[in-house]
Amino acid sequence: MDNSIVEKALYQAGDQSRLVSTVQIHGGSINKSFYVETEKNQYFIKYHPDPPENFFHTEAHGLESIRRTDSVQVPEVFTYSDTPGEAFLVMEWIEGKAFQETDALLGEGIAKMHRAHAGKHGFSEDTYIGLLPQKNGLYERWIDYYRESRLTAQWKLGIQKGRIDGKRRERMETLLAGLDKWIPSGIKASCLHGDLWGGNWIIGSDGVPFVIDPSVLYGDRHFDLAFTEVFGGFSSQFYEAYNECYPIEDYYQEVKPLYQLYYLLVHLNLFGESYGSSVDAVLRRYTGK
Repeated sequence: MDNSIVEKALYQAGDQSRLVSTVQIHGGSINKSFYVETEKNQYFIKYHPDPPENFFHTEAHGLESIRRTDSVQVPEVFTYSDTPGEAFLVMEWIEGKAFQETDALLGEGIAKMHRAHAGKHGFSEDTYIGLLPQKNGLYERWIDYYRESRLTAQWKLGIQKGRIDGKRRERMETLLAGLDKWIPSGIKASCLHGDLWGGNWIIGSDGVPFVIDPSVLYGDRHFDLAFTEVFGGFSSQFYEAYNECYPIEDYYQEVKPLYQLYYLLVHLNLFGESYGSSVDAVLRRYTGK
């Protein structure tokens, strides 16, 4: 990302002060990320030379959706652009150190976010998980949204990629037909982060946790919780604080692998057969085949 794009991004964000420094931050696999300092402020800027349609708009909208719940903290978004060749997202720079209560504050914040309910499940616009598009819609029942917009979408993509066939395809079809055996009715549509793993929360000043990189939807809050247990990054203090603020339902342990299946299918479709055995284990558990 050359300085002309940085300057355009800052101008669009309303900062015309002198650019002091631009430092690339390594670690992300999708975008290039930069710490940018001006005489006026510090920023975190993401850049992508050729993003999918509405890519940064979707992220900005997701962060704003969480911010409106008045629960867990999110970075302020100053501006964004999805223009090919110079797509960017400008956010506030977040930096701090954890203290004794940081994990508990995160658990409380996520629980409060989940207490923000909507009338329908899903989301009003399409989103992304990584670079994979997620087709959305609004559904009366969570089970219908989860079957059609999440599991079936990844099942079809896996067939196209040649990663779901044979016994795996047969088990998947059986599972899709029998979801009502495990997912209860009457589930409230909670505001969900949608990509809640350990890499998607950071620590701000005074040890306050912030969530980042959402893939927002409304649905069963246990769907968010299930993903926190796939790749780790959440402590016992997080779950204890969450459960005290919004007690976890008894059916969670039964449905948890079923909700984790979606994310395992995403990783299967993105990264290949290294995730195949994990997918198969979940399918065998629920189909007995």
